[in-house]
Amino acid sequence: MFALAPFTSPPESETQLLAQAQRLAGYTLGELAALAGLPVPRDLKRDKGWTGVLLELWLGASAGSKPEQDFAALGVELKTIPVDNHGRPLETTFVCVAPLTGNSGVVWETSHVRHKLKRVLWIPIEGLRAIPVADRRVGSPLLWSPNAEEEQQLRLDWEELMDLIVLGQVTRITARHGEVLQLRPKAANSKALTEAIGEHGETILTLPRGFYLKKNFTGALLARHFLLSPH
Repeated sequence: MFALAPFTSPPESETQLLAQAQRLAGYTLGELAALAGLPVPRDLKRDKGWTGVLLELWLGASAGSKPEQDFAALGVELKTIPVDNHGRPLETTFVCVAPLTGNSGVVWETSHVRHKLKRVLWIPIEGLRAIPVADRRVGSPLLWSPNAEEEQQLRLDWEELMDLIVLGQVTRITARHGEVLQLRPKAANSKALTEAIGEHGETILTLPRGFYLKKNFTGALLARHFLLSPH
C-alpha cells in the first residue's frame, strides 16, 4: 500500500505530478488537511485561496505567489476548480493580474496569460456551499494544454481586452467583454489603486484588474475530458 504523504520537494516530471494528483482523488479536504497538519477554515469567504494552498502543499508546488508557474521546472500551472454535483464549474478561474501600463508592443505569444495557460493541472473540487469545507471531495485531475481552437478563442479575447486597455478604455471594460476570457477588478479593498492609461493618454488611478476564464470555457473543457453532459 502506498503511504499517502505530501511531496516534500517539487515533482521531477509530469508523470510524477499527475500520479500524486490522482492519488488525492476521492479524499476530502478535511482528510488531506489532517494528514498535512493544516487547520480547516469554517468557510472559504475569508480564506479563498486555502484549497489551492492545501493542494500546492500536497503536490510540492514551488512558485508561491511568484509570477512563474506553480511547477516552474515542469512549466505547469495548478488550478483548483470548484464544481457542482454535475462537474460544472461554480465560478470563474483567475489566471493572472492584467498589466494596465507599459503595454506597447505586447503580443499574445509572449503574454503572461498564454504563459500561465500553456499547461494546466486542473483539479475539480466539490464546491457547493451546502457541503462543509472539510467534507468536500477532490476530483480526478486533468493535465491540459489548449488545443488550436481554444488557443484561438483565448487569443482573440486577450487581444480585444488589451486593445481596450491600451486605448485608455479600461474603465469601460465589463465582465461581459470576451467570449471565454474576461477582465475584472481584483483587489482586496477599493483603496488598492494602480496606474492605468486614461482616454486621453493621461495616467489615471483605477482598481487592479485580473484576467479570468469564464465558466463556459472551463465547463466545456471539463465536460469534454470527463465526458460529462454540458447541460
